Amino acid sequence: MFTKVLIANRGEIALRTIRACKELGLKTVAVYSEADRDALHVRFADEDVCIGPASPTESYLDMQRIIAAAEVTNAGAIHPGYGFLAENADFAEVCNSCDITFIGPTPAQIRQLGDKVNAKELMTKAGVPCTPGSDGVVASYEDAIPIAEKIGYPIILKAVAGGGGKGMRICNDVSELERGFNLCTTEAANSFNNPDLYMEKFIIGPHHVEIQIIGDSHGNYFHFGERDCSIQRRHQKLIEETPSPLMTEDLRKRMGEAAVKGAKMVGYQGVGTIEFLVNSDLEFYFMEMNTRIQVEHPVTEEAFEVDLIKDQIRVAMGEKLEYKQEDLVHKWAVIECRINAEDVEKDFRPTPGKLTGLHVPGGPGVRVDKAVYTGYTIPQYYDSMIAKLIVKGRDRAEAMMKMRNALNEFIIEGVPTTIPFHQEIFEHPDFIKGDYDIAFLETRFKQNNKKVETKENV
Repeated sequence: MFTKVLIANRGEIALRTIRACKELGLKTVAVYSEADRDALHVRFADEDVCIGPASPTESYLDMQRIIAAAEVTNAGAIHPGYGFLAENADFAEVCNSCDITFIGPTPAQIRQLGDKVNAKELMTKAGVPCTPGSDGVVASYEDAIPIAEKIGYPIILKAVAGGGGKGMRICNDVSELERGFNLCTTEAANSFNNPDLYMEKFIIGPHHVEIQIIGDSHGNYFHFGERDCSIQRRHQKLIEETPSPLMTEDLRKRMGEAAVKGAKMVGYQGVGTIEFLVNSDLEFYFMEMNTRIQVEHPVTEEAFEVDLIKDQIRVAMGEKLEYKQEDLVHKWAVIECRINAEDVEKDFRPTPGKLTGLHVPGGPGVRVDKAVYTGYTIPQYYDSMIAKLIVKGRDRAEAMMKMRNALNEFIIEGVPTTIPFHQEIFEHPDFIKGDYDIAFLETRFKQNNKKVETKENV
């Protein structure tokens, strides 16, 4: 079995994975682009290899260069992190063909679950509740009309190979359907090289709740409860928490059992997340499955006191998971804020640049996953997330208080960040009560701000 792991990623997830490998006694190899020469994951890995220029297509997305780096350093496994090649079945297949262990599910499982239409069909067979919608790909706008009339407006068009909110449009009537279909097809083709769309009933005012699962090669499957990811902007998650404010013991049990059924359906191996929409009647519907470690995995780690990255690696090594489902219970209320280098006042425009000052919050129950430091220059070529702030408390009220204090202590100088934005959210009365859904930022949060501004002007 492998004794050295190449981490095919950058930033905080690369550093996080290096730590997990070292705790398991494994050697590590960092790959980096020319823009990341001074990055911390390069400094703390046992070995490092430059794989190309700053452009992701010439470095972190270049399969041949990454495989060559693994071969030249005799790395027996590759951990893809999240993003980049993490859910690329072709890359997993190339790894296997080169006798390199891909730390993740099999190529077949990535393909089965990466195609959202196929994934929905599999979940339906497994008995997992799915949103009413089209039976597979909708070939044309003309074909979409009778389907929309059957399931009822509003509907949502989604790219089969989509992600990150791209290739998605909500249509409230037939006049919006034609324009939405054309826009989604174009965006899907440009973003994913696949123009295919499918259609679902649009659930109004739901929570976005995901279930963390893990499976091994010995037929064992477990879930670690839920994460509520409803605070989003343009389908990009900003805050995650557990327990979900709307969760009941019965709902958690039903959702967990459904997620495990879905994993068993494909014999899933490794960590994964099954995402659901939950309406006000506590009915839940399958959205998609992510076949990788999630950005927000620390929420689950802190709540259940587990190490999902180490478990992911152990599964890839063929080890048997020793959990018992009845022993996996929430021990803490946990909240995570994604800290991005973005200018909120300029429509969240990314703000790469040099960090001239950095102070990280601390204390009991406070965790910061980051890969930046004073003097570090944030590159313009990659995602704008620079840190994750995670807090835990005995209940939601304590976790909320810890998060407010931690945000106040978190000092980043040199570039604008989303810290002030998070501070506003944690003072919003509806969010404090747990009364929010996926439309919160576009509706109540902005409306509340406008009312405050009007009052002050008067």
